[in-house]
Amino acid sequence: MALANMLLLTVLAVLAGLTMTCCLCLDREKLRRTVGEYDYRLREVAPYLGVAALFFLTKRATHGYSVKLSHALDWDITAELYAVEGEFVAHLQRIDPPAMLEFFSIMYMFGFPFLLVTAPILYFALPSQRHLKELLIAYVLNYVIGAICYTLFIAYGPRNHLSTVEGLMYDFYPQTQDMTSAVSANTDVFPSLHTSLAVVVLLFAWRSRREYPRWFPLAAFVVSSVVFSTMYLGIHWLTDVVAGLVLGVGSVYAAERIVARSEGDAGRVTVPGDREEGIASDATD
Repeated sequence: MALANMLLLTVLAVLAGLTMTCCLCLDREKLRRTVGEYDYRLREVAPYLGVAALFFLTKRATHGYSVKLSHALDWDITAELYAVEGEFVAHLQRIDPPAMLEFFSIMYMFGFPFLLVTAPILYFALPSQRHLKELLIAYVLNYVIGAICYTLFIAYGPRNHLSTVEGLMYDFYPQTQDMTSAVSANTDVFPSLHTSLAVVVLLFAWRSRREYPRWFPLAAFVVSSVVFSTMYLGIHWLTDVVAGLVLGVGSVYAAERIVARSEGDAGRVTVPGDREEGIASDATD
């Protein structure tokens, strides 16, 4: 029952955020064109949606086997992560006021899925679907590399490894643990996919800032809050966050080239000044 309640609350929170963001970023002309070109745009991105859906279904079906294989390999890198950064997260928790617990818990639980859902909706509402295609591939790349790392490495977060770090969100809102444990294991730490996927959304928000000038500052605020929350709540090490940052940037770079090759314009990748035009510069779609 607790899981169902958390799932319902998450859906409602994401829908509320999505609705407000669409009201802030979309005008009547964009909405009218999206409705009128819905079939064409859906056909345009269908192969990419299919690849993403197939991967996520496969990942979900094989999650249990991945966890078993990870424990069979038994490559625990928690001590190495602690050796790299020591008590950084413990110091972070002491610096940040406890009054911020509720805010960062909301960002971690609801801000993250809000980012993942809102970005594709906004890019579907643009005439060119190039950003949406690249975004979907970047999502898949993040989860592919993340799944490989989570299988190869066992890593426990600071809250599980250090007595000086509190699992703040789970201590004060234990019902949230039902939600997180349903989608990931407590050893799924290195790298931080909350960080990498949030960074992906932020990079695309920057690239589309001319089309959606209000989306970038909103995304930047939520992304920075989500990334900070992963450490403040004792879930990830700073090292996980740095690895997630590298993964996010690398996946966007790779996704751009994968889509360029699949679209038959591998010779045309983004050059200085081209990125300024965002999606409007993509005349091949």
